[in-house]
Amino acid sequence: MRDSSFKDYILDQLADIKDVRSKGMFSGFGLYSGQIFFGIVSDDVLYLKTNTKTKKRYTDVGMKPFAPSEKQILKNYYEVPEEVIDNREELVDWSEEAIDVAAKK
Repeated sequence: MRDSSFKDYILDQLADIKDVRSKGMFSGFGLYSGQIFFGIVSDDVLYLKTNTKTKKRYTDVGMKPFAPSEKQILKNYYEVPEEVIDNREELVDWSEEAIDVAAKK
């Protein structure tokens, strides 16, 4: 059974984003703004959608890509630093950037 308390905290932090919601997926949750899938919550870790330009923001502070198994690594979703998660304005900024990246597929 999934623990939703961390996901609920993330959704509360992102309340300023229009139509933000989550859907259960595998052992975690997908984050959406409207129909745009921009993030993953898995094992109490938040990952946001990146591209080659925005990924540097994550790798510069040592964040790793989402790896649900040893054989599967999603190189476009990167872990968000804890200090960003705890800063509502900064998390909204990072998330809006991820939404923009996801919308430009």
